Amino acid sequence: MTVLAPERLASAQWRAREEAHAERADALTAEHRVRAGRGEKHPVEDFLFTYYSYKPAVLRRWHPGVGVELADAAGSPRAAWRWYAPGSEADSLVVDAMAFRGEKALLVAGVEKILRSTVGRAGSYGCFGLHEWAMVYRQDEHRHSVPLRLGQAGTDEVVRSHELRCTHFDAFRFFTPEAVPRNREAPTRAQQSAMEQPGCLHSGMDVYKWAVKLGPLVPGDLLLDSFELAREIRVLDMQASPYDLADRGYEPVRIETPEGKAEYVRRQRDFTDRSNGLRARLLTVLDAD
Repeated sequence: MTVLAPERLASAQWRAREEAHAERADALTAEHRVRAGRGEKHPVEDFLFTYYSYKPAVLRRWHPGVGVELADAAGSPRAAWRWYAPGSEADSLVVDAMAFRGEKALLVAGVEKILRSTVGRAGSYGCFGLHEWAMVYRQDEHRHSVPLRLGQAGTDEVVRSHELRCTHFDAFRFFTPEAVPRNREAPTRAQQSAMEQPGCLHSGMDVYKWAVKLGPLVPGDLLLDSFELAREIRVLDMQASPYDLADRGYEPVRIETPEGKAEYVRRQRDFTDRSNGLRARLLTVLDAD
């Protein structure tokens, strides 16, 4: 680990950052919060709140990250938050990284292993988002109450005419029983760190999950950057899916065509570069002490 000289933020500095972070988080979650208040559901945008089960309040809470000392913070509500400790100066606070790592050693080690193995592996670009198709293959009831763009028979034919290459366990586990044996791989939870690869859209969305799990070690801007990327990835995930979402403003990426495949891979490669950048930033956090 790299030992960092603490960065000291005056009260006005860190409070300004905290406020700006809350405003950015509120803007990112505004539409979801309005829908939740009305009891409305959205098949694309609600995913990051339902699948990952992290509420908007998680995004709103700002942490300075490791190696930052907050001046005149001992009298703030933050002093009662878990994983904070007195700093080197009177009335200052720092993130207690040692305590967090000590209590959550297995979690931190598991996250680090997945991040390092994924960022160090070449991306794979032959799946074309067919995981969503495999989740409805030969299935009368679907996860989303949205019509299939090609109908059930057309959707099933797309699956039959392609090789399924899903490497992400948390996508594979939702395959229909008939789709499971059609997949080239058989991912398991135990194999996750060995099979994750940065071209996978779900692996890119999971960077947000890892940022949340690392809690106060992660600076607020990195958490929100991870969320924003996950939200963009989710849009492509559903544009390339078999669902017809055009009436909601999502034009399909027709992966059953050569043009659609090319567009999917182009955007997939961009997400690979961006998600690897976030993985590198998270690993820098883990390398610091």
